[in-house]
Amino acid sequence: MMLETKPGQSGHGWQLLLADLALILFLLTLTALPNEDAAAAPLEQAVDVPAIAASQALFRPVAGGPSLREWLTSQPLDPRATLTIFVRYRGDEEAQAWQHAQQLAREATTSGARIRTIVAPGEISESYASLAFDDPQASAEVASR
Repeated sequence: MMLETKPGQSGHGWQLLLADLALILFLLTLTALPNEDAAAAPLEQAVDVPAIAASQALFRPVAGGPSLREWLTSQPLDPRATLTIFVRYRGDEEAQAWQHAQQLAREATTSGARIRTIVAPGEISESYASLAFDDPQASAEVASR
């Protein structure tokens, strides 16, 4: 038995419907992937990650360049902004890293900005500061959950 199609009708209706359903399934699966990764992450890992906003200004100490204090005075300071000082160290340089972080924090205290210091091991020893619109209090609340 042969199926005949009437003029003006397409015999591909079921194929288009199947393609639409496949596309919908693909999009639903794609939107569910990030949620699945977040749910599978261990709680300890989520607590260790501080909430840091994108930087509006970044300071890196360079020879002959301005100090952190001088750099901060040249930046427009918003009361909502937080200065985060990052110090990374290699091997057994942790004590020196803490001393350097304290020195940078002392330089920044005269600016009136809120200051947060993060000292962590890394592949290279480096320091920099980020001025951003993030709230360290909110970060602490997220970490305590």
